[in-house]
Amino acid sequence: QVQLVESGGGLVQAGGSLRLSCAATGRTFSSYDMAWFRQVPGKERDFVAGISWGGSRTNYVDSVKGRFTISRDNAKNTVYLQMNSLKFEDTAVYYCAAGQRAYLKRAVADYAYWGQGTQVTVSS
Repeated sequence: QVQLVESGGGLVQAGGSLRLSCAATGRTFSSYDMAWFRQVPGKERDFVAGISWGGSRTNYVDSVKGRFTISRDNAKNTVYLQMNSLKFEDTAVYYCAAGQRAYLKRAVADYAYWGQGTQVTVSS
């Protein structure tokens, strides 16, 4: 069982940066691949980035490549999403998720555990 709590969202101007954190409880955090998804009202929840259980492999949606970086610290049971050069279209609720052997997978159904989400708003 893994419980996830996101933090770090907020309001930022276009071109700015934010770092999201996702703190996990549970002794098995390091055995899970982790991912960030985002969702805007009325639309589906979309994959943003994934990272393997050991942190050596990552996967990004094309729209954030070169701007966002996913990382993890298994000693702290935390996964991060560093977001630079933010754009208005990055505005969404961001969710972290945990799944086994999942970091290359982009479907919501591939992840068993979810946080409650954190709002990111980018002003143009």
